[in-house]
Amino acid sequence: MLIKDELYGEYKLEKVLEELISSRPVQRLKGVHQGGASYLVNDEHSLGVMLLVRKLGGSVEEQIAGLLHDVSHTAFSHVVDGVLKNEAEDYHEHIYEQVVLESEIPAILKRHHLDYESILFDDSQWTLLEQPAPELCADRLDYTLRDMYRYGYISLDEAQRFLKHLIVVDGQIYISDLQAAEWFVKIYYTEVIDFFMEPLNIFANDTLAKALKKSLEKNLLHLDDLLGNDEEVLVKLRESGDQEVKRLLEKMDHKVTAEEDKLDCDIHFKGKIRLIDPSVLINSKLIRASKLSEDVKNRGQKAYEKAKEGVYIKIR
Repeated sequence: MLIKDELYGEYKLEKVLEELISSRPVQRLKGVHQGGASYLVNDEHSLGVMLLVRKLGGSVEEQIAGLLHDVSHTAFSHVVDGVLKNEAEDYHEHIYEQVVLESEIPAILKRHHLDYESILFDDSQWTLLEQPAPELCADRLDYTLRDMYRYGYISLDEAQRFLKHLIVVDGQIYISDLQAAEWFVKIYYTEVIDFFMEPLNIFANDTLAKALKKSLEKNLLHLDDLLGNDEEVLVKLRESGDQEVKRLLEKMDHKVTAEEDKLDCDIHFKGKIRLIDPSVLINSKLIRASKLSEDVKNRGQKAYEKAKEGVYIKIR
């Protein structure tokens, strides 16, 4: 398989990666809104993470882990965390092993003489793929660059110029230039604040979460149903005949205005605190960008305060 990605270029993939991309769990992600009820990411992110790991010299095994890291995302992705009041926003991680084991993924990997358990059930070994915040990792990098490019905040040229400043030291991703680090921190917080905490998006996610919660409470829907895609779940909700669920769905069909208002709010949203402070290689030493740049330090402080306080939203 020859695959071409707008951010990372063209690659010829091994047969095992081709089979995994064609598998049902990965193809399901085409119909999953990973940004919740607000915007569509589809399966490009999973492919992008795989290709970024490849571009940075990661093994086929780490590329496989990158390709499959989101296969357990439920319909509408993190909306289910709001339904279950899961502040860590990691429900998909709790069901990851179950989803993999009940799919054709183990059989595909076995055919290629690969041990699915050692590849997929120990994230700690894949240091390009995942890192705890505030450091960089392929997952965090890809969704930020991809979303910001797709929605016109950055150009393809800017994204590709930044990628040239990524370096790998002892299996981890760092940046070789302070200006590049400042640029990425700026667009990362644009993603986290302007997208994830945008009032209309929060309204849509909150309303959908309420509809899903009511459907689960009334046994109109079961948690396993959320392992379908978004449209399949919406069809079940619409066809349930439940008037309360119907009214909630209709709220999202009407044009509403959502704006921040601390004094008179309908929704108070506090999401997961997402911070970034990448290390920069300066004179053979890795130094946190916030130690080198007041801009990075100030953006991080503002993002922390915003996340801790949450967003107060009035619907009109």
